[in-house]
Amino acid sequence: MGRSGVSRRSLLRAGLLTGGVLATTGWGRASAAPARGPSGARYPLNTGWRFAEYVPGATEPGFDDTAFAPVTLPHSVVNLSWREWDPSTWQRIWAYRRHLTGPTPANTRIFLDFDAAMVSATVSCNGTQLAAHAGGYLPFSVELTDALTSRDNVIAVVLDSTWQSVPPEGSPAGTAAVDYLEPGGIYRDVSLRVVPRVFIADVFAKPVNVLTDARAVAVQVTVDAAVPATATVRTQLLDNGRVLATASALVSGSGVVDLNLTDLGPITLWSPENPHLYDIRTTITLADGSSHDYTNRIGFREARFTVDGFLLNGKPTKIFGLNRHQIFPYAGLAMPARVQRRDAQILKQDLNCNMVRCSHYPQSPHFLDACDELGLMVWQEPPGWQYIGDAAWQDIAVQNVQDMIIRDRSRPSVILWGIRLNETANNPALYARTAAVAAQLDGSRQTSGAMDIYSTANWSADVFAFDDYNTDGHGNASLLPPLPNVPYLVTEAVGALDGAPYYRWIDTQSVLATQLIMHATVHDIARGNARYAGLLGWAGFDYDSLNGHIYANVKWPGVIDTFRVPKPGAGFYQSQVDPGVRPVIAPGFFWDYGPNSPATGPGPGTVIATNCDRLELYVAGQHFSTALPDHARFPNLRYPPAFADLTVSGTGLPALRIDGYLGNRLVTTKTFASDPRGDRLSLVADDHTIDADGSDATRVVFRALDAHGNQRPYVTGSVSLTVTGPAVLVGDNPFAFADFGGVGAVWLRSIPNRPGAIRLTASHPALGTESVLVRAT
Repeated sequence: MGRSGVSRRSLLRAGLLTGGVLATTGWGRASAAPARGPSGARYPLNTGWRFAEYVPGATEPGFDDTAFAPVTLPHSVVNLSWREWDPSTWQRIWAYRRHLTGPTPANTRIFLDFDAAMVSATVSCNGTQLAAHAGGYLPFSVELTDALTSRDNVIAVVLDSTWQSVPPEGSPAGTAAVDYLEPGGIYRDVSLRVVPRVFIADVFAKPVNVLTDARAVAVQVTVDAAVPATATVRTQLLDNGRVLATASALVSGSGVVDLNLTDLGPITLWSPENPHLYDIRTTITLADGSSHDYTNRIGFREARFTVDGFLLNGKPTKIFGLNRHQIFPYAGLAMPARVQRRDAQILKQDLNCNMVRCSHYPQSPHFLDACDELGLMVWQEPPGWQYIGDAAWQDIAVQNVQDMIIRDRSRPSVILWGIRLNETANNPALYARTAAVAAQLDGSRQTSGAMDIYSTANWSADVFAFDDYNTDGHGNASLLPPLPNVPYLVTEAVGALDGAPYYRWIDTQSVLATQLIMHATVHDIARGNARYAGLLGWAGFDYDSLNGHIYANVKWPGVIDTFRVPKPGAGFYQSQVDPGVRPVIAPGFFWDYGPNSPATGPGPGTVIATNCDRLELYVAGQHFSTALPDHARFPNLRYPPAFADLTVSGTGLPALRIDGYLGNRLVTTKTFASDPRGDRLSLVADDHTIDADGSDATRVVFRALDAHGNQRPYVTGSVSLTVTGPAVLVGDNPFAFADFGGVGAVWLRSIPNRPGAIRLTASHPALGTESVLVRAT
């Protein structure tokens, strides 16, 4: 954390430091990991909460909460399956209580920081209401300083999770008016922050003139002073701990200090290929020697949308990406840092995306941390979906834009601000206000808003973004041409079109193959015209919804399923990588002669996503055909999919082998078994270790596979799960393979302060038993 924001002596007197290390108190253990944002003594406050539906008196300190359930954050107010979510179960008013015991350090200020809570929260301390916050996607802080006593302190949060007039909610049509479901809960992290009476409240570090020798960092420091004081503010640019530049100034009382870091020398640009990060460390020091630190991470990059395409660091770059919802099976929105970060890894490392759109709300700071680190560009968007409410509702929408920008404006990954709400009608007055907020808080990024109106009339943002579900009239995905005189970005495409509203594992092979072909088609079109800045496909992941064409209250347009398992449609994205990095053969079919599969095999026009120069196909050990990437159909893709006629009799249950070549060199082979006698149950955990903090979790995927590790989607029977060791199983148990398609997942969540070995065992009546070991440390 750098230097502590509270003097060591005062912490020792308060009992928060013993023997030179931060001590465990009723507040928990202060974080020892390097912090970004305001440091000082920061206590993760995710454990020790009690929870129930609200009853009168639940905010009073003397209220008997022993009947409340003990819970750990992130938390959903209801237990969920992966499907059939019912909003009536969470649209109620709830109460969370947390006891804080032990004395507080003298001459400090104490804040309770919420990363988000769904939907609106009222916070009390010792029976006194301190703050109220409306809206479920952005952080808020509550000062506890004057409300805390030396005795037992009680924090109470009354959480209103009903449908209410805050973005994106408010439509008289109710929950189904929004395309994504919003289970209630304190679903992101909470922490307790102890800072001096004079501290740094915010730092905005903005690289300028990045591509010139005059490059610099403009640093805007906001100081919060509860007492009159003159202090020195110093900021430094560091590269892996090495100081590159320093600037300082005097400040008196609260206010904003502008500093400039110059004479930086050579720097490394941030990009998807090389996401180099620098630290900005800012310190305020008072005359008595007390101090407070604030640390940001930044990257030097210039992102510019023009009428002739998108430029990153001055170079034409085609945007290639997907949209992402922060919605998970079983937990709703409430997954911890490790799980949030993994979505960014899937998008960048598995699907080769260079950009993601946070649809349609600001997403977890942990997800964005991973985007910064991995080099995944981000469109950050305020909460909203097709509806604009009354004046009070619009005031909250403007506040959301402000809070979103303040939270994320130092991040290099964020290249575009959404300042109009997704697919809403023109509202010049509202969007003039949000544009003014963006210009005032961060004029370094361009602005946009996803449109379903193909017109620039009343358009006032910088980049025209269009959700394009156009077809060619024959059921094939297509795109409308870019509108003239504006930078033009396709923000949604494909989704579910023309007779294929679902892309489920239980659908036919031809339906699932259609998704692969459609995504390849629209990206090919976007790459063929420099006027397109690029394209963000709909969507990265399946999600729960009551809106539109749903099955089991789930929408299925993701190239990744809700359990984060790639469907055949993901094969197109997986194949768009240099084969020198990894050669790819991703079939758009299943080699399966069961009752739900064609008796003559996948048939003519079978699609195979690949980055190889050619594919050689062998059936039952005999050469069957050669498949070449279809450059004629996809002239603008570097790695087009290949097509083959796989009309093959299933007699004798032949095996299929596909060899991939670069030139004359064999680089990869994929083998498929049609004989089910070698089928098996697979069980794989994402992580071998998790933190024993009660919040951390890891996914465990179970799948029905053939003898060579390929998906068997049409398997029946249930998987039964058993956990031993210090973990909670988050998921359905048993899990019916037939309902989802031969694949499923659960998460193992640690138990607070319970390290040890965790074993998950999965059993299937036909496929056998497997187990996996994870350790909580």
